[in-house]
Amino acid sequence: MDYHLLSSKEAIEKLDSDEQGLTKEQAQKKLKEFGENKLKKTNQFNAIKVFFEQFKSFLIIVLIAAAILSMIMQSKIDAIVILTIVFLNAGMGFFQEYKAGKAIEELNKMMVPETKVLRDGRVIKINSEKIVPGDILILDEGDKIMADARIIESQGLKINEAPLTGESVSQEKISRKLDNDIPLADRINMIYQGTKVMSGNGRAVVVYTGMNTEIGKISELVQEIEPEKNPFKDKLDSFAKKIGIVVSILTVIIVLLLIFTGSQILQSFLVATSLAVAAIPEGLPAVVSLGLAFATRRMIKKNILIRRLPASETLGRTTVICTDKTGTLTQEKMQVTSIYSNGKINPAKETKLLFKTGILCNKARIEKNENKEYFIGDPTEIALIVSAKNNFLNKKQLTEQEPRVKEFTFTSERKMMSIVRDSKTKLISYVKGAPEKIIEKCNYELINNQKIKLEQKDKQRLTKVYEEMAEQGLRVLGFAYKDIPKYLEKEKINQKIAEENLTFIGFQGMIDPPRPEVENAIKICKQAGIKVIMLTGDSKLTATAVAKQIGLTGKSIESKELENMSDKELFNEIDNISIFSRISPQDKLRIINMLKQKNEIVAMTGDGVNDALALKRSDIGISMGIRGTDVARDSSDIILVDDNFASIVQGIKEGRRVYNNTKKFVKYILSANFLEVFLVITIMLIFRNPELLPLLPLHILWINLATETIPALALTSEPIDEDVMKKKPSQESILKGISGFIITSGITGLILIATIFILNMDNIDKARTMTVTTAVMYHILLVFNCKSDKSVFKSPINKYLFYAVFASMALHLTILYSPLNKFFHFAFLGINEWGMIVGFAFIGFFIMEGYKFLKGKQDLLSK
Repeated sequence: MDYHLLSSKEAIEKLDSDEQGLTKEQAQKKLKEFGENKLKKTNQFNAIKVFFEQFKSFLIIVLIAAAILSMIMQSKIDAIVILTIVFLNAGMGFFQEYKAGKAIEELNKMMVPETKVLRDGRVIKINSEKIVPGDILILDEGDKIMADARIIESQGLKINEAPLTGESVSQEKISRKLDNDIPLADRINMIYQGTKVMSGNGRAVVVYTGMNTEIGKISELVQEIEPEKNPFKDKLDSFAKKIGIVVSILTVIIVLLLIFTGSQILQSFLVATSLAVAAIPEGLPAVVSLGLAFATRRMIKKNILIRRLPASETLGRTTVICTDKTGTLTQEKMQVTSIYSNGKINPAKETKLLFKTGILCNKARIEKNENKEYFIGDPTEIALIVSAKNNFLNKKQLTEQEPRVKEFTFTSERKMMSIVRDSKTKLISYVKGAPEKIIEKCNYELINNQKIKLEQKDKQRLTKVYEEMAEQGLRVLGFAYKDIPKYLEKEKINQKIAEENLTFIGFQGMIDPPRPEVENAIKICKQAGIKVIMLTGDSKLTATAVAKQIGLTGKSIESKELENMSDKELFNEIDNISIFSRISPQDKLRIINMLKQKNEIVAMTGDGVNDALALKRSDIGISMGIRGTDVARDSSDIILVDDNFASIVQGIKEGRRVYNNTKKFVKYILSANFLEVFLVITIMLIFRNPELLPLLPLHILWINLATETIPALALTSEPIDEDVMKKKPSQESILKGISGFIITSGITGLILIATIFILNMDNIDKARTMTVTTAVMYHILLVFNCKSDKSVFKSPINKYLFYAVFASMALHLTILYSPLNKFFHFAFLGINEWGMIVGFAFIGFFIMEGYKFLKGKQDLLSK
């Protein structure tokens, strides 16, 4: 139904309502018919679905296949261990998504306000979820609109529709019927759920609730769109495929070697498969998930709520941040920063009447709650009250001294408002509005408390001052007053009397100031190789002024200029553009798509329903926790609890820590993991005797479990590198830059451990015991080599790493010197054997420290 084409009376009748509102019985009946007024998720949280999604990783599939093979070959322990790790990993991923979902639900519950409605002829407050079509909404400044409604009465009503339309300028609303079917943004007799009353008051009849509202329709469409695939998951899957290929090749090599040395084909296949399965880094998924979970916990302390685990790492590799201005880069409160009065910019005195007019021609109000003051009303009018308060003027005191006589509210035609007040000796009309309109209506200017006649040249001078202030990105208001004789009857005072032949007082220029910490955050982004792009619905002047204050440099263009650019032109030019103003939701989507075509990893912030598509299209969607709509939060990967841009930068820093630490434990796991298999291959090539396997499959699995998972997990707690935000984002594969270390450590360990085996092979059980124990010791020391590219002695102490090493060693000693040793076929080791083991392990440790030293020197020379 096109309610904007109906008169307010027709709309009320169509909805079976009345100007006195619904009765209690009617409201209950309609609540049953239409349901509660809340947005429903078409894709409700499905625990079973979310749990099974944790098994989509290729590495997990490889591990499940390995477990099945182990079961077939009667290696039940191997299978149980592998499946335990698989389900542990799935449980962590599931728990994080479940916990984030619950946090969002709680956040949404906190955002459900009460709404004033007319029921049975009385104004009452009800939970907004109980609003039904036909309810009469009572609208005041500061109210959040919780349903779509048709205006039936407006007193200077202005609505901020930015969450729905993207337009940051408040829209004036009227009650008259419209003649044409026009776009939603131009329907000035309609208001919509998710928007807010900025000034004025009025009444409106509810026409749609819940999923039938405009915001509900968009929500349904957005929920049908699948989010972008996470880049970190892609890299892990690619990494897993490489591991799968390597394991397959190793299996074939071992089968051929065993046949070559005289083993039967079936036996060769069983042994080779067991060894290859044992070589798979089964702990890697769990370590990755736990590392991400720890990062998620650290991030929530920095006001960042991670909805999906991999998002924390991807945030660290972000190359471009597309950010909203209002509330994210700025404080979302207007502040007077410049005034013109008494013929001067920012004069030292004679400004009292300017501030006084700002208070007395003002509809914003101050309220107290638990001894705390807060403002309700248009942000511009609030800024005027604060400005006057900072200059020692009190609104309550002034309004009591000069009570209101008559008010002429702001209209888009007049572009001004006036309030006539009684100052006991005379009536005074206080006027404010668009500078050009105020100048036009003034015949005098107040200079040194004297009224000076305004000539045309003086009006041109004032116009020039206003334009210079506007060029600084300020929103400028003009102020004037007029004395009205006391004998004039109040009833006869009309708009013309109040707003003609005025005396000009001055201008107040205001702007939404940047958050104090944002300038430093932008500076850090530049150092870190991250491009910041401002996307705002505000004017080019305002956006450029804010950008200048926060140190954001680059070209600035408006939506119209963007529309005139072809995709090819935008592709070539976008690297030079940092500010997009008067931007629409479609523009945002186009910008995101263009950046992704340039292989950028894009983080996008948004709070409105209109941002939902861009949030889903970006690599990392970041919604606002305070200002954000439910639809925006549901479309995002990350929720910014405090709406602060600086928190994103802290999140990026933490994300880079995740990436760096991921590389450290991958380097460690791979350095250690395939070493044992290559040891088996080497010994078989040397002695060509299948009876001389240096390690049994169970031994390899034990080494992996005892010395890899726990220390690798401790590496996820490595402190942030000091220079982490002075490097460009990494777009490399996880193996990039660490393959040399992996190969060197593998060869070093292979030589040392093979030597131990060969020197003791006269007693095969003892040789295998010493081989396993040397591998454990070598791996325990290797984890310290992996914690930093610099010398381990120059890197920060990680207490968790020491705990992990002690735990691993304690586990091995328990198996070695308890009755469990029979299960592993371990022999007793004395002091002499331990001396050889520890000595060989430390040789390996110092060789790897030497490798890092030489590699560091080489890297310096190459620069």
